[in-house]
Amino acid sequence: MFSYLKRILIGKPLKTLDESGQALTKFKALALLSSDALSSIAYGTEEILSVLIVLSAAATWYSIPIAAIVLVLLFAITVSYRQIIKAYPSGGGAYVVASKNWGTSAGLVAGGSLLVDYMLTVAVSVTSGTEAITSAIPALQKYHVAIAVLIVLGIMALNLRGLRESASFLTIPVYLFVVVISIMIIVGLYNIVTGQVTYHAAAAIGSTVPGMTFVLFMRALSSGSSSLTGVEAISNAVPNFKKPRRKNAAATLAIMSLILASFFAGITFLAYYSGITPMSSQTVLSQIGVTVFGHGIFYYILQLSTALILAVAANTGFSAFPMLAYNLAKDKFMPHAYMDRGDRLGYSNGIISLAAGAIVLILIFGGQTGLLIPLYAIGVFVPFTLSQSGMIVHWKREGGAHWWINASANLLGALLSAVLVVCLLFLHFSNVWPYFVVMPLLLRMFYKIRKHYDEVADQLRVVEKGKVNLHDYDGSTVIVLVSNVTQVTSGAINYARSIGDYVIAMHVSFDANPEKEHKTAMEFKAEYPDVRFIDIHSSYRSITNPTLRFCDVIAKRAAERNYTTTVLVPQFVPRKPWQNILHNQTGLRLRAALNSRENIIVSTYNYHLK
Repeated sequence: MFSYLKRILIGKPLKTLDESGQALTKFKALALLSSDALSSIAYGTEEILSVLIVLSAAATWYSIPIAAIVLVLLFAITVSYRQIIKAYPSGGGAYVVASKNWGTSAGLVAGGSLLVDYMLTVAVSVTSGTEAITSAIPALQKYHVAIAVLIVLGIMALNLRGLRESASFLTIPVYLFVVVISIMIIVGLYNIVTGQVTYHAAAAIGSTVPGMTFVLFMRALSSGSSSLTGVEAISNAVPNFKKPRRKNAAATLAIMSLILASFFAGITFLAYYSGITPMSSQTVLSQIGVTVFGHGIFYYILQLSTALILAVAANTGFSAFPMLAYNLAKDKFMPHAYMDRGDRLGYSNGIISLAAGAIVLILIFGGQTGLLIPLYAIGVFVPFTLSQSGMIVHWKREGGAHWWINASANLLGALLSAVLVVCLLFLHFSNVWPYFVVMPLLLRMFYKIRKHYDEVADQLRVVEKGKVNLHDYDGSTVIVLVSNVTQVTSGAINYARSIGDYVIAMHVSFDANPEKEHKTAMEFKAEYPDVRFIDIHSSYRSITNPTLRFCDVIAKRAAERNYTTTVLVPQFVPRKPWQNILHNQTGLRLRAALNSRENIIVSTYNYHLK
């Protein structure tokens, strides 16, 4: 049944050789990997204006120079990540660059920041999309958390089906949004040029605004920088592109950045020219839509496309997180399970982990994740700073005499990113302080995992064949765990006799039914007179503890005789997998407990029911 449902939801398994068929073209990669970055224009300008309007409406003209600085940073980041794609085509982005050029700890800070950030991306994007849906249909407001969780699960299932299918699905909402926003900006600028829209700006560019401070300006800049989140996703997913991977990934990044820059600049200018300010009842983008389109069909298409791209923006995280987790796992800083490919050739464990983390965040914050945006931003700009400064080191090491020419864009991007990190730290500390709690815990986890793998490797490594110490045993003791006398017991005893020199049957009895316990003992002794039968009484209804104590004693005595000790756990296997839930899992618990004993071999005897 489970397999049937899995096939319906995920699809038939793909052969490993089919991997090339899952590779992304530039057209599909743009839809799959740019949704987060492009969706940020829905709130980027609004975040800037929301800070400036606190002073006065006249201060909103500062959105123009702030937008210019954001565009300069976008240019620097784009150039830097194009260089990263070409220099480090294996994917991993900021994690790989920081590790190679600044050392392991810096790389783990970058990688850990992005792992958390992708979870925040999913949570913030999905809840933003849910808010757009519930705004259109107020009756659904009380179900907004459930709707958000369902959207996450839907996107997870979509990504488990493979890159190609998820990219095909996303082309509709992403390119619809691109077309609608393009039309809105073009029509808006046309109306301005032709005089159909009058100048309504609260203040002319360059006007002196009393009370305006550098701190307020930087606060607005740091808030507006949220528009740049998601730009790094393409560099993490280079291996997912069609060949030539580096060329296609770099081209896709350039196209995405050009679209993002055009949209951000256009929306910011239209908002300034039209004198639009943030309202609690209507977003800035919605107000621009009304100004340009009125309340006609195009306005509602704009609202629909905005809601759709906000909802699917989470998919960028589902594309980038598994690749980043793969790179960390490859370096032994995350469980090796993250390197396993699923039925559809995607890194399923990474996809499922991301969905689980995002759902937890949605439930913790009750679907109100707007306060997470500054935390979301610092999770991006710390890796930006590390990766771009790391590229400076890269060019200095490998760029020859004129390395500084290649590094100039990296230097600009690194400085601006570092300034934004400082601003976020000092101006939004009440929102970003969890970062300084989570990161040390993540780093500790990474190093603990790496230490474990290193220790395991040291113990398992065969240095020289001639030096391997193998112990010769004189015999073996087999303990068969017996609940009652059945065909399973008969088969287990028979098998134990074939592998053991000394066989012991152990039974745990309770006070509930003494007559039944006595009958079980008599039946066993009658059936197997040559096998030693031990009845351990438990007054506390526990099977595990008495079994462990008895096996420890037998193992110690066996070791004194130079015997091995094997515990054989009989169990029957139902014909259908779902029938397992109808039976207790005593055997499972016993094996888990016995596995902790270094001097005991645990084996299972399976009896398959017809």
